[in-house]
Amino acid sequence: MPDKIIGHGTWYDKTAVKIVEREKKLGRNMDLIRTESGLGASGFPHIGSFADCARSYAVTLALQEQGYKSEYIAFADDLDGLRKVPAGLPDSLSKHLGYPVTSIPDLEGCHNSFGEHMTSLLLESLDQSGIKYTFKSAKKSYEQGLFTEQIRTILTNAQQVGEIVKDEVGQEKFVEVLPYFAICANCGRIYTTKAHTFLEDENKVLYTCEGLEVRGKMLEGCGHKGEADITKAEGKLGWKVEFAVRWNALDIRFEPFGKDISDSVRVNDRICNEVFHWAPPSHARYEMYLDKSGKKISKSAGNVFTPQVWFRYGAPHSLLLLTLKRFVGARSLSVTDIPQYMNEFDELEDIYFGKKPGLDKKEKAKLSGLYKYCCLFNIPSEPGVHVPYNLLTFLAKLAPEGSEVDFVFEKLQGYGYGKEGLTDDLKQRIGYALNWSKDFSEITEKAVELNEQERAAVTQLIDALQTPATEEEIQSAVFNIAKSNNIKPGKFFKVLYTVLLGAPQGPRLGPYVLAMGKENVIDALKRATKS
Repeated sequence: MPDKIIGHGTWYDKTAVKIVEREKKLGRNMDLIRTESGLGASGFPHIGSFADCARSYAVTLALQEQGYKSEYIAFADDLDGLRKVPAGLPDSLSKHLGYPVTSIPDLEGCHNSFGEHMTSLLLESLDQSGIKYTFKSAKKSYEQGLFTEQIRTILTNAQQVGEIVKDEVGQEKFVEVLPYFAICANCGRIYTTKAHTFLEDENKVLYTCEGLEVRGKMLEGCGHKGEADITKAEGKLGWKVEFAVRWNALDIRFEPFGKDISDSVRVNDRICNEVFHWAPPSHARYEMYLDKSGKKISKSAGNVFTPQVWFRYGAPHSLLLLTLKRFVGARSLSVTDIPQYMNEFDELEDIYFGKKPGLDKKEKAKLSGLYKYCCLFNIPSEPGVHVPYNLLTFLAKLAPEGSEVDFVFEKLQGYGYGKEGLTDDLKQRIGYALNWSKDFSEITEKAVELNEQERAAVTQLIDALQTPATEEEIQSAVFNIAKSNNIKPGKFFKVLYTVLLGAPQGPRLGPYVLAMGKENVIDALKRATKS
């Protein structure tokens, strides 16, 4: 008997079913099932930050498709202290190290604080993508006393909590001090304080501002001895316990996490079970996005790739495809991958609308399901105009200044595209390509399986392009190389067009090669012969 297709056939549908089954076994209220992800507010949000949100929201959508009311919570960690000046930001920020990010002035002056500015960038990308969320600020949650009951439980059971942390990660710190960072009433720093006593009847923590080494840099304490009210935003819990507090307070049933915080999640799950006597949310672990050098993309490493950068060259649907296509496994990523995801989304759309026959039922359901999630279930009535990205960037390079869109559209009509007119979608695509042509010259070739004859012919063409040649000489070289390798010229041109443009036909190759730059074309063809 063939495997039953669950929901829309995706990982998200299967996860939603598992969550529902678990919650029913736990006997919990099913009126509202919340998912969550944390938003870092101490630096520029990157693609990984966006992915956290997209994945949690996709699970919310899957739960809704199962017939349950579900809500996605975007929780900003905006009471955290600044531990390091993020790469790309001025050194003047170093004077604010150790201060809560919502106490640091916004460098651009457009928001109330540095933390609020950074959070707004991620929320802006969620809005552009159509992700619906309920926003929660850590600072406001503490100010409103949302976590007071849970904080009291943590602090009255501080010894037990400290032993759990020690047992799981070997850190003895919280056996000796309370897992709470007060904001020093004298100097304003948060990580320099050591909380030593909890006055349960007064809801206050006593602390001394002693200083702390953060990432190799000593943050000096001012020596102040004071008290912090836990019912207000006069301090916050450490990460090793705060997840558990907000999961319990907000009744979170699912939160994914990156493998870099696996230890913290494990500690917080135990705190939920052993201190709150409440089952922690379901989890799914994912790996991080890497840049092409293999380094983790992060706001502190200096290789930040923001959603805003993506949206300069590609549609939100294509970014959602990147983040939702595969949940586990590390992926290397570069801006130059955007054309690939733009074209791949078009292929998914063709599959959904039945324009790509030959897929078995299960595979078609899975890919059609992925398309639905990338559209966030706002499915168009018909597919858009699918113009290969590389063709658009070629035409963008040729376009005369001042009439770029009209020029590209006119040329596209000559290639059989744009019969529906200059739609908003096509105009937007042309805009992405114009931005790309201004900023990049690299060609993102399409992976094509070459036979021995074709591989030999492409290798010969690479050699031919090493020498100076006019448009006509390049055109003639393609014909001659095809014939010398017993390939019909039309077939060889089709192979080259597919590799370079992602379509079986296009502009004359001679002008294309010179417009895109011979070195770029050679590099793309070399990569094609190795694939």
